[in-house]
Amino acid sequence: MSAAEQLLSNNLSTLALAVQKKSSSGLGSSKKIDLYGIKKVRELILELAVRGKLVPQNSDDEPAAKLLEWIEAEKEKLVKEKVISRSKPLPIVSEDEKPNDLPTGWEVVRLGGITSKMGSGSTPKGGKNAYVTEGIVFLRSQNVLNEGLKLDDIAYIPVETHQKMANTKVLPGDILLNITGASLGRSTIFPEELCEANVSQHVTIIRPVESQMAQFIHLGILSPMVQRLVWGRQVGMAIEGLSKKVLEMFEFPIPPLAEQHRIVAKVDELMALCDQIEQQTEASLSAHTTLVENLLATLTNSTNAEELKQNWQRIAGHFTTLFTTEASIDQLKQTILQLAVMGKLVPQDPNDEPAAKLLERIAAEKAQLIKEGKIKKQKPLPPIGEDEKPFELPRGWEWCRLDDICHGISSGSTPPKANFHEDSGAPYLKVYNIRDQKIDFEYKPQYVDEDCHSVKLKRSILYPGDVVMNIVGPPLGKIAIIPNTYPEWNCNQAITFFRPIKPGFNRYIYTYLIAGTFLDAIELIGTAGQDNISVTKSRSILLPTPPLEEQHRIITKVSQLITLCDQIKTHLQHQQQTRLHLADAMVTQALNPVDSIETDQSARAKL
Repeated sequence: MSAAEQLLSNNLSTLALAVQKKSSSGLGSSKKIDLYGIKKVRELILELAVRGKLVPQNSDDEPAAKLLEWIEAEKEKLVKEKVISRSKPLPIVSEDEKPNDLPTGWEVVRLGGITSKMGSGSTPKGGKNAYVTEGIVFLRSQNVLNEGLKLDDIAYIPVETHQKMANTKVLPGDILLNITGASLGRSTIFPEELCEANVSQHVTIIRPVESQMAQFIHLGILSPMVQRLVWGRQVGMAIEGLSKKVLEMFEFPIPPLAEQHRIVAKVDELMALCDQIEQQTEASLSAHTTLVENLLATLTNSTNAEELKQNWQRIAGHFTTLFTTEASIDQLKQTILQLAVMGKLVPQDPNDEPAAKLLERIAAEKAQLIKEGKIKKQKPLPPIGEDEKPFELPRGWEWCRLDDICHGISSGSTPPKANFHEDSGAPYLKVYNIRDQKIDFEYKPQYVDEDCHSVKLKRSILYPGDVVMNIVGPPLGKIAIIPNTYPEWNCNQAITFFRPIKPGFNRYIYTYLIAGTFLDAIELIGTAGQDNISVTKSRSILLPTPPLEEQHRIITKVSQLITLCDQIKTHLQHQQQTRLHLADAMVTQALNPVDSIETDQSARAKL
């Protein structure tokens, strides 16, 4: 059994669990997850393939040196027949340039030495205006994927243009390689069924002298060994990319032709196994996500305390099985917040003063502040309709609008650049300063001078305890409480703020807003992919209001449970990081068995 096969069979479960979020990932979908362990196995398979460690050697195979002699003779024949032009001889690969420990019978040559054609395409005269709805296929870098050609975004050129671009003509069996941009290094083999095509200047055609070598050369190009050359020798940060002169100088390992066929067959077999593992892992992750979502939904859909208790017991009995991913912990946190603001997280106390009494006192205090000119009277908002209420409230709770319990709700503004300073004045917040639902003023801090802050921006002065929310997205729902690190703050127009008349109300308002359920009912404005919440809509946000004493109990319980979730999540992150290190160690061990055993054992011990 080969090293790759042994690695898969002995460590399949560990490698399948070695996953990580992609850079742009959100919650839930397994498609946003990078199956790191399987990805490393794919790289290992290709690396073993080009280092002669994937399949056993056969002493009866004709050595690669004989194959190279035939290729040299065939190229000379093509030159004499004027099929190809004579090229300048390439330097012999020195011993320092050759990979270590290649098997007997293998050789290392310049890539240009085994090809009859190597060169990029060009742009047809007229550029995109030359494209037609039917004609000859014109391939661009976006069409070239490692898995094959992507044909749902294909361009076509007229036959006449194709004939004028004969030097960029692609034939079945040609290897295509992207040589510029973010897709640098992607490669595929042009299939038989397309017959012929042309390529753009961002794609190079590699045509082996011996067509039977195409499959091995292709997998060799995809191997980490050659990809390191691709990215290490390209110029202009992949804008200018790989020139023909650079590409034809690549050192390329060549096994006997019979072994090439065995290697290609084994790679196909092992990659198919990786495909199966990926599909099973993605299906498992998707099923796990759906299961967690459905079980947590039973909590928020519980009609009474007894049903909620039963539903929670069902989940608690399988807690360590259900909450095994960062996404599931995030789902649990959101459920905790939702239960809190629905009145289902802590029991009600009949001795608490009803919220209606609290709201009456706040209304009276707000009327007095308006009368005294301390806050501005706003245009009245419509009464709350029954169809606006998203769920039924417990006894003692009431619905209100945020405008009912806050001083004048407003947003900030942006002063002239001359009013900004780097290290003095009033701290000035932008949306990027709201990170992880708290203020992060160490990130790109800005200040405005005191005169501007207290005069031009007086309307948007912020005080510690104010709740702020971004009203320009995506994403919406970034919430924070202003800390007491400065006595006063200010903000730009993408942020609105809520200053409750009853100061102790701020923690509950914050909890309700980070629960995010209000976004389901709010009408957004904006165009071109930008979602906005108007200040009027911010004033109109409905708040399910508990008695003040219950608010305190809710905040305490939420804090305890969220802290517990964060601790579990941190443990999972450490565990997952260990799995990633273990996947790296196992791959390294397959390539260098003696050197990496200690590293592998150390990583396993941490799991």
